[in-house]
Amino acid sequence: MKKLMIAGMTLLFTLGLASLAMAAEAAGGGAGLGGFFSAAMIAAGFGIGIAAFGTGIGQGLAVKSSVEGIARNPEASGKITVTMLIGLAMIESLCIYALVIALIILYAYPMTKPIAAALGFKI
Repeated sequence: MKKLMIAGMTLLFTLGLASLAMAAEAAGGGAGLGGFFSAAMIAAGFGIGIAAFGTGIGQGLAVKSSVEGIARNPEASGKITVTMLIGLAMIESLCIYALVIALIILYAYPMTKPIAAALGFKI
């Protein structure tokens, strides 16, 4: 129950920062430190930080369990290692997805105005 509550609060916090990023771009200004850091930068930073933290914990637990399994049954080390590596790749893909979303927040939305102006649209 506690893990579910923490995951829900993290999701709400991340979604809140993303909405702040979009609002700051629409208002034409940045948030904090004289406009040097925009809300999109802050949201992307928090998003990738939370993702890296979560995947780090997940990978640590996976390696810990694998080493314990190999210590208990050394003959099964080949199967355990292969399964662990596949699991680590899946866990790491979650952090890569978060990186892609952070890059979209940073670069895709701010580029809509110049692209639309180059195509002749008025925003």
